[in-house]
Formats: sequence, structure tokens, C-alpha cells
Amino acid sequence: MRFCILARAAAAVVLGVFVVPPSSAQEPKPATKPTVQASELGKSKPGDSAKTTSNESTQSSSSDSQKSGTSETTVTVAPPAAEKTDSSGKETKPDGNDNSIRVTVNEVIVPITVTDEKGRFVSDLDKKDFQVYEENKLQNIQYFTRERSQPVVIGFLLDLSTASRIHWKNYQNAASELVQTLLTGDKKYSGYLIDYAQDAEVAVNTTNDPEPIVEKIRTLKPGGGAAMYDAVYLACTSRKLVKGEPIEPRRIIIIIGDGHDNASKHSLNQVIELAQRNLVTVYCISTAAFGFANETDDTLVRLAQETGGRVVYPLGDVYKDTDGYLSHPSDDGNYALTVGTGAYKSAVDGRMYHAISDIAGEVTMQYIIRYISDTESSKAYRNVKVVVDLGNVRVRARKGYYAATP
Repeated sequence: MRFCILARAAAAVVLGVFVVPPSSAQEPKPATKPTVQASELGKSKPGDSAKTTSNESTQSSSSDSQKSGTSETTVTVAPPAAEKTDSSGKETKPDGNDNSIRVTVNEVIVPITVTDEKGRFVSDLDKKDFQVYEENKLQNIQYFTRERSQPVVIGFLLDLSTASRIHWKNYQNAASELVQTLLTGDKKYSGYLIDYAQDAEVAVNTTNDPEPIVEKIRTLKPGGGAAMYDAVYLACTSRKLVKGEPIEPRRIIIIIGDGHDNASKHSLNQVIELAQRNLVTVYCISTAAFGFANETDDTLVRLAQETGGRVVYPLGDVYKDTDGYLSHPSDDGNYALTVGTGAYKSAVDGRMYHAISDIAGEVTMQYIIRYISDTESSKAYRNVKVVVDLGNVRVRARKGYYAATP
């Protein structure tokens, strides 16, 4: 009887550890990305074919260990001690022998982005609209928030390879704008800068102040190879941590580059696994220019999709809204955007601005779900799927996580 009572009390401790009320927060600069209410889209009935799923799902872990993709909590549960009596018949306290049971709990954190078919953020969903499956088993969501502007620590990874020279000024300005948009001076938001060419280095360590990062970006000049994988490795292993990572704040990496790598000591598979184990979500602003084939584009896509992020292509469709280049012949040459008018620069600047607002909006407008895994599995990597009971939406989250080991 006493053992049952103690066991129930211990279980209550385990479950109670993770119910964390959302913290109040001042909002940073609002993202220009439009939002849409769920009521405008029309909710589907449970089991309806319009139910949207995601094969990508995100989680979180303690920053003290790189062995898992979860937050690991160890709870000591002491078994009932046998009562003893002395020579006079009085009961005595049990001895101090430690026969405790150690229980390891996997708390999985899942940041989720939901957009409609036009790319607008769906911002008013509730906990009941989400279902999370781990290895096809429905999990009990124990924490949910849709609060905007949750604490984050952001790594800005900037490509300084020779390939970036053509549009360097655009990338430089975009990186500075992105830093100033996401780092507002509020202590909830931290960032660091890693640049990479032939080698990768932490140019500015973790700080709440955007100015040191912006100033450093202004002094950088491109040239050399591309060690992008090493830059991701540094972001996961070699910069100053912020108290509370990776739960509050969450970990984000934003790569501004074309995905090319010819100088790293680490492989793509190695850094993807490292990012997953460290609960890092990777976003990419591709610098691949219009009309240039990029065989390494799949690299950025893999990094983003495997960690729950995405890739935007600001220079991939610069001519999207212009006439064909032969429509208006001129003595200056047959260009879609007239030479000398600044039209091309304006188009590029506009695309870069929209890319910044897309990424900034996604980082600051995610839903956060936490659950304690009850899956009985010996697998190190566990697949996660997020389901939203709403038609005509896209759900973006991480595909899975690495479980904590006892």
C-alpha cells in the first residue's frame, strides 16, 4: 500500500516537472509577413481527408549533453524502507542505504509553423487542433503555446566564399538587416556570427547587442573556399551558451549562402545529426543567382528539412514579374530590366527584403509543443509526425529526434 502511494507521488513529480507556464514577453519588431485566422480557412472534421500532416518535427534537449535530442530529466524514486525495531520494541528509522530507482524521462519539444496555401502564417490555432505521433503512437501534449516572440538564440552563418562576390553587397545588407530585425536589444533574443570561406570561425560570440555583429559584417570581404559544414559544426559546439538553452531560448541557425562546400573537415550527414541532437532548427537564405545551376541546392534543403526549417530563394525568381527579355528590344541590349535604371537592383533588394521578413516571421511566430515520450522503443532516432485538423494548410516541423539514453 505504501509503495503504491510513493510510486504515484513520484509519477506526479515526473509529470509535473514539465508543465511550464508560458512567460510573458515584449514583442520585437513585427514581421511584415501576413497572417491569417483559422476561421478564414475552415476547419476540417476529425478524420477528414483534408487533415494535414508533417513528416518533420522538432524537439529540445539539455545544453549540457550532445548525446540526445531531448531534455533529459532524472528523478530519484526511493522504495519503501523496511521498518525496524530495537531491543525495547520501538520502531527505528531505516538505514541510509541507497536503493533508489533512477528514471530517465524524454521531454520532446516541437516548434511548429503552420501556413496557408499563400504562405501566410496561421496564427490562432489551439492545442486541440494538433496531434503528435511518435513512431505512429499518439502522444499526450503537456505544454502548448502560440505566444509570439519566444526567446531564441540565433546563429548567423555567412558565406564568404569566392562564389558570393557577384551579389556580395546584397548579401551583406540582407545579413545586417536580418540581425537588426531579430535582435532588438531585449535579453530574450541573442545571436552570434560565424563566417566561413576556406575555414569557419566564430567572428562574434553570443550577445544581445546587434551592433557588434552588424559592425563585423560591414568589414567582411569574400574570397576563398567554402567550409559550410564546419560552420554548422562550430555553431553547435564552439560558442557561448545562454542559460536555459535549448528550451528557453530555442536554438536557430540562419545560413546565408548557396550551399556549396569544398573545404570542410566534417560531412553533411555528421552536421545534420549534430544539429538534431542539439535541437537546432536550420533556415537558409539561398544566394544562388537567377540563371545559374546550383548542384548543391539539395544540401540546403536537407539541412532545413531534417531540422524543421526551410529555404528561401530571393534571387531565384528576380525576373518573375517582368516581361520576357526579347519583348522590348533596345540598343542597350535585350535585357528584361532596362540597363542603367536601377531596376535590377531594386528587384533584388525587394526579393531580399521579402526573404528577411519570411525568415524573421517564421522564427518569431511558431507554435511550441512539449510532450513526454511514452514510446517503448530501443531506437536511438525516433520518427515524429504532426497532424493539424485544418484544411488547406502546410505544417512544418522536424522529422524526428534522438532519444536520451539512460
